[in-house]
Amino acid sequence: MDIALILGVLIAFGSLYAMITLEGAHVEALLLPAPMILVFGATIAVGIASGTLRDAIASFSALPRALRGLSGPKPSELIAKVVGYAEKARTSGLLALESAVAEEKDPFLRQALQNIADGTDGDDLRIVMEDQVASAAGRNRIAGKFFTTLGGYAPTVGIVGTVVSLTHVLEKLDEPEKLGPLIAAAFVATLWGLLSANFIWLPLGGRLTRLAELELGRMTMLTEGMLAIQEGNPPHIVEERMTALSAEHPKKASRKPKADATPPSSESV
Repeated sequence: MDIALILGVLIAFGSLYAMITLEGAHVEALLLPAPMILVFGATIAVGIASGTLRDAIASFSALPRALRGLSGPKPSELIAKVVGYAEKARTSGLLALESAVAEEKDPFLRQALQNIADGTDGDDLRIVMEDQVASAAGRNRIAGKFFTTLGGYAPTVGIVGTVVSLTHVLEKLDEPEKLGPLIAAAFVATLWGLLSANFIWLPLGGRLTRLAELELGRMTMLTEGMLAIQEGNPPHIVEERMTALSAEHPKKASRKPKADATPPSSESV
């Protein structure tokens, strides 16, 4: 589990709390229900209105993924797995990969193995896998875009709340003793608009966008690896093609020289 989002947001709000405490203010002065309801409720509402209901549902469904991070094996583990399939295909033929289909848990990799074992043409296999990659990339980008959009709306919604509150303040000009607290409360809406945008919505959008990029890279790496197997490339070529696309750039193990390789003699012509 990658706790980057949780850690970052906690530190951000902790820094805010520290500032409030050092300034001698009170947190309770910022926790006003009316501006918070307006900022969070209206921001989410206009975010939903800017897209489709299906997009909004899919975006909120992605929140556990944003907290958890990218799941599944590391790139180095995926490379080792695909290289193992390449070795099996090279010694026993592509049809032997069919026995590994049932054991493979990754749906994307499992379907690729099945297509290779069924003798799918290389060009057709590339089209199928690249279409799956494009479809997954589109789905993964929706959530990031949605929360980034909320981050754009929130400050403006906060200003709307402040304007509404200041309108109420102008009605109390005949009560000067109440103007100070009312004006302070009016700016709480703007504060929550800025806070929610920069402490919640934009970090969520950026996090989900980054996870989408990592997932796209993982699927692209697997695509090239499986296509290399289908083309009959030796395992070390499969490894090199996948390593070049890996975000980790794992250190490759040094290979021993062949047993029949002998250093050139000074007496040889």
